[in-house]
Amino acid sequence: MAEDLVLDTAIRDWVLIPLSVVMVLIGVLRYFVSKLMRTSQLPDSKIIKEGQLIIRAKNLRAAANFIPPKAFRARKLYYTNEENGLLYVPKGQQGQNPQAQMFSDPNMAMDMMKKNLSMIVPQTLTFAWVNFFFSGFVAAKIPFPLTQRFRSMLQNGIDLSTVDVSYVSSRSWYFLNLFGLRGLFSLILGEENATDDTQRMMQMSGFGFDPSKSLGAEKDGLDIVQHDWVLPKFEQRAEAVLRKRLS
Repeated sequence: MAEDLVLDTAIRDWVLIPLSVVMVLIGVLRYFVSKLMRTSQLPDSKIIKEGQLIIRAKNLRAAANFIPPKAFRARKLYYTNEENGLLYVPKGQQGQNPQAQMFSDPNMAMDMMKKNLSMIVPQTLTFAWVNFFFSGFVAAKIPFPLTQRFRSMLQNGIDLSTVDVSYVSSRSWYFLNLFGLRGLFSLILGEENATDDTQRMMQMSGFGFDPSKSLGAEKDGLDIVQHDWVLPKFEQRAEAVLRKRLS
């Protein structure tokens, strides 16, 4: 049977609160260090234009049934025409592979290396500090029951199967702060902040997107759209709704 523990208030004052405050301060410091290390580059006008074009094509697909058939066919031809359509990308003009583009551009590779360093170095030092000074503490308790599957996540560094799963170790509290402070950093630093570790870890496995593939996928999506103009059916729908409400 799981045992109930009485947590000392000194653990709260000297472990829980200092660890949370240090994690927030390190996140803010990393944000400003990343801004200083970031090289100022003007956005590529071609990439911006292609992104806006994809958004317009998606809006056309979403609202296709609200415009007349003749207008939809004209807009569809304007985007998907294989002679001069905006979404048509000839085979000889397809963009370079994003991975090859990264290795060919030293500035892009340097920016990625700086971002990875600004993430890995503070995390390594902070984890070593937590593991050295706060290892083995039971720092907090979650106010609701949990299943045994959460034990390995919440009690990292404590090898006691008799302790209730709702208790959180100091090492697990570090990981919860590491991946759970995204909302707080968004409020403090804004949405486009450089402290989102989860997003950056996802970006480490990829090197961007290929605009030509996005244009081609959007062109295929417009080609298969089945247009059904809903305006002539509005009267029937309104009549059906009124009959349903009056009945």
